[in-house]
Amino acid sequence: PRPASCTHQLRNSGLSWSDMGARLAVVDAFAESVFRGNPAAVCFLDVAADRGWMQALAAELNLPMTGFVLSRADGEHDLRWFTPTTEVAICGHATLAAAHVMGGEARFHTRSGVLVAHRTTDGRVELDFPAIPVEIGSVPDGLLHALGVTDDDVLRSWAGGEWRLIELTSPGLVRELAPERDGLLVLGEIVVVVFAAPGEREGVDSVCRVFEPASGIDEDPVTGSAHCALAPLLAERTGRTNFTCEQASSRGGFVETQLVEDRVLLRGRAVTVFEGVLARDPERQKDEATA
Repeated sequence: PRPASCTHQLRNSGLSWSDMGARLAVVDAFAESVFRGNPAAVCFLDVAADRGWMQALAAELNLPMTGFVLSRADGEHDLRWFTPTTEVAICGHATLAAAHVMGGEARFHTRSGVLVAHRTTDGRVELDFPAIPVEIGSVPDGLLHALGVTDDDVLRSWAGGEWRLIELTSPGLVRELAPERDGLLVLGEIVVVVFAAPGEREGVDSVCRVFEPASGIDEDPVTGSAHCALAPLLAERTGRTNFTCEQASSRGGFVETQLVEDRVLLRGRAVTVFEGVLARDPERQKDEATA
């Protein structure tokens, strides 16, 4: 669906959507108000776009993530995610942003399978994501130095695919982290999740921060997918399945999680910052690039 505000403006201008470029929205996800949570751009395509064009637009927008939504013949949607430098396999906050603009109800076909979104009775968006399996593992050489912590600060560490989870002894240490970007970059394309559990405030089950400079994101403000790895760990430890998790970035945000077998439900709010249309659509961009 087109946002009502944009549709009204086009009707008054005498133009149609076919006269315009792809529709674009910028949304603050996992946020109660603007300029909090994690910003994401969402680009709604009328035709499939070249991967290079999508990457170029994500770099131009320079937000932590840009999601590209393409309608399917079956009424569902394809969804791909790009940081300013690379395409990724899964992203929680850009999926939340896309679902929010679409009214909260959507089925997205992605590299990580079908992801379902729906609007809850209290106005949040709930995402059904796969749990991310991790196993107890050693800390990669150089990682603690890059984070600015010592062995005495670490309780446990886990690894799975590109994910590296490190549990510190206190939420205060998590909040105080000042990582060396270059030190993290030399470790390659890993996503580092540093957390403590529980949080220092009543009702907060974990406090985390997430760093992935090799993917073009020095620190991710609020990372839904990271909580797909954290939720199973918290459930194993507590015997519970529902958690309130804080991400202690400078923008800050909360993710409500529920573990359901091998799936994690992520719940949060989102706020639209602006809507508009691109001056150049992907089809024209491809034609001119090959002319």
